[in-house]
Amino acid sequence: MTSTPDAPRPPTDASGRYSGRLHAPAGLRRLAARGTIVNAVFLVGLQTLGLLKGFTVAAFLSAAQFGVWGLLVLAVGTLGKLKQVGIGDKFVQQDEADQEVAFQKAFTLEVLLNGALLVVMGAAIPLYALITGQSQIIMPGYVLAAAVPAIALQAPTWIFYRRMNFVRQRSLEAVEPIVSFLVTIPLAVAGFGYWSLVLGVFVGLWVGGLVAARAAPYPLRLRIDRRTAREYFSFSWPIFAASALTLMVPQMSILVGEWKLGLAGAGAIALAGSIVVYTDRVNSIVTQALYPVICAVRDRRELLYEAFVKSNRLALIWGFPFGVGITLFAPDLVRFVLGDRWLAAVSLMQIWGLVAAANHIGFNWNAFYRASGRTRPLAVVSVIAVVTLGVSIVPMVEWKGILGFGYAIGLMAGASLIGRAYYLAKLFPGFNLAVHALRAIAPSVPAAAATLALRALVDTERTPLLAAGELVLYLTVTAAATLVLERALLREAVGYLRGRKWALGSS
Repeated sequence: MTSTPDAPRPPTDASGRYSGRLHAPAGLRRLAARGTIVNAVFLVGLQTLGLLKGFTVAAFLSAAQFGVWGLLVLAVGTLGKLKQVGIGDKFVQQDEADQEVAFQKAFTLEVLLNGALLVVMGAAIPLYALITGQSQIIMPGYVLAAAVPAIALQAPTWIFYRRMNFVRQRSLEAVEPIVSFLVTIPLAVAGFGYWSLVLGVFVGLWVGGLVAARAAPYPLRLRIDRRTAREYFSFSWPIFAASALTLMVPQMSILVGEWKLGLAGAGAIALAGSIVVYTDRVNSIVTQALYPVICAVRDRRELLYEAFVKSNRLALIWGFPFGVGITLFAPDLVRFVLGDRWLAAVSLMQIWGLVAAANHIGFNWNAFYRASGRTRPLAVVSVIAVVTLGVSIVPMVEWKGILGFGYAIGLMAGASLIGRAYYLAKLFPGFNLAVHALRAIAPSVPAAAATLALRALVDTERTPLLAAGELVLYLTVTAAATLVLERALLREAVGYLRGRKWALGSS
């Protein structure tokens, strides 16, 4: 990333190399603001590309074929989350004198974890096939497992992340999803079925990993250090526990869906679930831009509080209207885009739209706990969420079928939100998440009301043109209400990009 006039001079380590740690709040403010926009451009585009890939492939696959992909994600993709134990986060947080050595220690741990993941996948894939009775997932599952070593090769992106060189970081990370999209879509059109998704992921991961390895500022060497391993373990075990517990959510979802609703039901759950996956990943835009900044100012509570409130408001500007919009327009999306074979997924998509909207409230709370080194609350909230889903999913599905599954997901989201509110109040005494949420919900109220009023007034058969007109109305009213309610915050964000300086506590 190019330097800016008010950015502090980058510090160097003992060997004279850039250490990547920035301390001046003024420079951090602007880097964070610019980084948020850079992350937004890259991640919103790439996650939208991923969502488009899923829905495009769904147009060429049957619900049963998409259900097989859902089982593959369960058997292979979600296991990968067990490896996401915060090694990259800890590398950003650490402050060793020699950053080359620090990176190589972290890279070694990443390689070891990927090796362990490969072994686990080798044993788990046939076990999942036996549990689900779907032997066709074994071969594509092993193909996906063969891409695991490529994940470790993407570790050099941590270096650019720590330096807040977001353009370089995101450019490297963009290789994998773009290549995956370019491989998947032609194969789906050619009739490869779920294999189009499998081969797209495989090729994308290896190309992305090799490109990142080539761009590494430091040599990719193994350097084992027991003290560093203990430090990383102390930081990472609650994140590992949270990841393991979170892993149970898609497992329970797909397995119960396939058990109670059949393979087509599992496919509907996988498709509807892609909405939350999309919003969760886009939520990481602001979080990932801010995390190095949070680590640098973690001892200044007033800056932490401002960063939390404003970053949440910026994310909610798009996130809440998006979720409500999915709820309002899911029937049109299925009828006019995906096809009638996905009608069973409509109600689930609508519930998941509201869940996606609610998930934006206080979404990046865990980044502030990670920056302070207090990662245990992440595991506690994950326990609350998973237990809620575990005790409700089967009774709800027995009661209302696929709609009952949506109710169970809603209960889990509500329980998670309560836990989030509790820990935010502990971190920022006096903070009220409910009051904070009201400001986020406000722009969606007149937009949804105008859309529903138009539907009540226009009593005619729905057409693609009518649906498009309602969507334009919804987006227009949302934009107008947002400009009225969040004008100061938007002006501040734009001001950072133009080089203006704003006072602490403005807007």
